[in-house]
Amino acid sequence: MKINLLSILALGILLIACKKETERFVNEKPEETRFTKVTLIERLDEPMELEVLRDGKILFIERKGKIRLLEPESGIVKEVGFLPVYYEAEDGLLGLAKDPDFYNNQWIYLYYSPEGEESINRLSRFTLVDEIMDMASEKVMLEIPQFRGCCHSGGSIEFDSQGNLYLSLGDDTTPFESDNFNPIDERPGRPENVDAQRSSSNSKDLRGAILRITPQEDGTYTIPEGNLFPEGTADTRPEIYVMGNRNPFRISVDPKNGYLYWGEVGPDAQFDSLGRGPRGYDEVNQAKEAGFFGWPYFVGDNKAYWYYDFEKQESTSQFDPQAPVNYSPNNTGIKILPPAQEAMIWYPYADSEDFPMLGSGGRNAMAGPVYYHDLFPFSEVKFPKYYSGKLFIYDWMRNWIFTVSFDENGDYAGIEEFLPETRFKKIIDMQFGPDGSLYTLEYGTYWSAQNDDSGIYKIEFNPGNRQPIAKAQASKNQGAVPLQVAFNSEGSLDFDGDNLEFEWDFYGDGVYISKEANPVFNFERPGTFNTILTVRDPEGLNSQAVLPITVGNEPPVIRFDWEGNKSFYWGKPTKSYRVMVEDLEDGSLDNAGIAAKDVLVTWDFLKEGFDKVLSSEGHQQTESTTQLLGQNLTVKSGCNACHGEENASVGPSYKEVALEYETDPNASDLLLQKVTLGGGGVWGERLMPSHAHLPESDIVLMVDYILSLSPNAALHQKNRLEIEGELKLDQHKDQGTYILTASYRDKGANGIAPILRREELVLRHPLVLAADADYFEGTAKANFRDSRLVKFTENESYIGLDSIDLTQIENLILSIDPNRRTGWLEVRLGSPQGLMVGRTQLLSNELRPKNAQGKWFDIKIPLEPTKQKDNIYLVFQTETGVDIWNSFLLNTIYFDGK
Repeated sequence: MKINLLSILALGILLIACKKETERFVNEKPEETRFTKVTLIERLDEPMELEVLRDGKILFIERKGKIRLLEPESGIVKEVGFLPVYYEAEDGLLGLAKDPDFYNNQWIYLYYSPEGEESINRLSRFTLVDEIMDMASEKVMLEIPQFRGCCHSGGSIEFDSQGNLYLSLGDDTTPFESDNFNPIDERPGRPENVDAQRSSSNSKDLRGAILRITPQEDGTYTIPEGNLFPEGTADTRPEIYVMGNRNPFRISVDPKNGYLYWGEVGPDAQFDSLGRGPRGYDEVNQAKEAGFFGWPYFVGDNKAYWYYDFEKQESTSQFDPQAPVNYSPNNTGIKILPPAQEAMIWYPYADSEDFPMLGSGGRNAMAGPVYYHDLFPFSEVKFPKYYSGKLFIYDWMRNWIFTVSFDENGDYAGIEEFLPETRFKKIIDMQFGPDGSLYTLEYGTYWSAQNDDSGIYKIEFNPGNRQPIAKAQASKNQGAVPLQVAFNSEGSLDFDGDNLEFEWDFYGDGVYISKEANPVFNFERPGTFNTILTVRDPEGLNSQAVLPITVGNEPPVIRFDWEGNKSFYWGKPTKSYRVMVEDLEDGSLDNAGIAAKDVLVTWDFLKEGFDKVLSSEGHQQTESTTQLLGQNLTVKSGCNACHGEENASVGPSYKEVALEYETDPNASDLLLQKVTLGGGGVWGERLMPSHAHLPESDIVLMVDYILSLSPNAALHQKNRLEIEGELKLDQHKDQGTYILTASYRDKGANGIAPILRREELVLRHPLVLAADADYFEGTAKANFRDSRLVKFTENESYIGLDSIDLTQIENLILSIDPNRRTGWLEVRLGSPQGLMVGRTQLLSNELRPKNAQGKWFDIKIPLEPTKQKDNIYLVFQTETGVDIWNSFLLNTIYFDGK
């Protein structure tokens, strides 16, 4: 009996141990590799909101009026219904939610802008019959006046667990008439959309509020207990749950405690202004109960605006968050408002002092769902317990997702980024499906456009065997026929450590196959082929990588004949240059097979230096360096949300702008001013916000890129050169970068399209900031007064600079502060372990000159004569030790040449 009891106890302990072993990722954060982003459908036309149904089908809406249903297993999407809508500016079909009892009554709720002369937005209920929306079933629940053609319509719909419907409404007010501060223009005769006091802080207006109502079976609604103004309160609307919002574009409701969350898209002012108020902030808000959230009197953590008299252009006093009042003549509600509630999270265009992890740049805050692990008991792909109780927030412009943690009182406790290495393209809605995986609806790059990179995606969690990752490289991806290509699968991996099988399909048709990991193959016929690598683990999970290979046209080769160092300049010399171009099919400049007029040579000087990361992107897309830099800066700045290169979006296409200003000699200065200050009128009533937060040098490059898109731009390019001549390096003062660029587009061959090639000779000032190096290991960057420095924090830590020509360079002069540490620095080529071409003596504070001023002093490293271009590394060696607190400091590197 005792043995049996012990056996039973042992079995119980074993079962408990097994159970605990499988319960992973409760407090441990899972690796990003355990999440898989699965594409369900792409190329949508302005998707807005989605509902994931329990059978896996996905109901979603598009702004121009379509209601669509996706069957993920088949990939079939069908049109469930269509509403004729007014879809200019920010109006259209905006919001979607299914009824809490949807699987019995088939009701859906839509918020939309009806087509026609009447300027209203409407909340209606419709019935689906056999997955088709019955237009005759419409029950109009609410109609809200709207100033059409303007701004901030909101429109997000969510239900809570008690059957209450929440609807978010924007302030319907333009930001541009108030210098991007709070719009409170009370002057008579002004358009009604210049004063947000008529909407957001008006208790008798539904705009600028989040409503809470309880729909009834007959299509009406009742008011639940606990809204901001009890029914019957004079000069109020009982539907209002929270008011004082600017643009609460996406909302969510905690399914357990009923807390309301929303992202607030904030105003555009770049800087604080004495007498006007704070710069703009986006917000993520939490409402545990009804309240007033401040707009247009406060923003962020109740940073107060001033009352500004637009007639006199004078400020009188700051608003008080504890006692806000609305004395606007446009206010039809109560004048004494509830105390203003602070935002939970707030952040500006610039780096945030309060939430630095959120980054900088364009912003569009949105609130996603709160996840609970126990709501999905029977799923193998649901998120782990680590995320239970956390709120998912996202930013449409910055393309990130963060999770917010709360304490036992439901108050903000912390924030961390979710899937930082995963790429998102402007998430506009997200929802946890019935399987506990996260579905994202992504709008795509350009606003008001049908984007190829829009779509619906599903993020699944995998606690067990993970799908392998296929990585494929080719020694060449284009060339003449026959073309020999060496392929390799380096980088392919399995996160579970499984042995992988490889399969290469060279022509992409299943005919020529190799099972080698790194095969070599000869392409014997011209054409464009997709070579497919499939990697497979022992359980049959696989992934693929595709390499396009173009056979039949050899790319042109461009070289510079340039005497002397090809990385740096000294003094203000005059240099001779010559461009050489050869193409297998076209010939060369020397034999007149290529005409000099077909080679574009440009000479640029950049005061702020040259970012090689920008240069490496889109190598074949533009012909000159300034065009390429400008093109990448427009993407980085977020301008492509409103403009496309070819297609108009909210604003005109870049090519349309280039044509408009093609003959205007002042076009560059005019567009620089417009982009900096904002403006409108040329392309309709839509206004462009100020971009004063961008450096002027960046805007200049962006404008140059846009104007370069005119068909005749190359012929009139100011910085165009002949294929040989002399160049004066005389534009710099203390810093700056010169760039000689040559590009040639060949004529094509064997039915293969022409190939553009561009080469650059980049000359920079020989004084290099150590913090601007390309490679870092065991180091930390830090700020000191108006400069930046590098800390060497461990033995054999290093920094590296990419592709440096050491021709004619005799010494490196380093500006250092040993910081009470002792060690030496080695100069190595190619790698941190490569050929050593220089080494300092033992460095310590004892070497500091007695007359040294300030923190830094110089030491010289003689270099062995070198004529090659290579990566160079400064490797720190120490026998006495360093650490993050007591580290060896390096400020600048001077390449001493002639």
